[in-house]
Amino acid sequence: MKNRLRVLRAEREWSQADLADRLEVSRQSVNAIETGKYDPSLPLAFRIARLFETSIEAIFTDEM
Repeated sequence: MKNRLRVLRAEREWSQADLADRLEVSRQSVNAIETGKYDPSLPLAFRIARLFETSIEAIFTDEM
């Protein structure tokens, strides 16, 4: 699954640690999501979307 998490984070000038703190996850989790090594759970995807005030679909896209 592709995502725009790194771009959205950079637009706000947040480090991975900053984003992790806001989402209450580890920095390693943020890194794994950004690099596509881990797909977030649905509850985490909703938290990410709420934090960035956008839809899940605007952040995550299915690689087909």
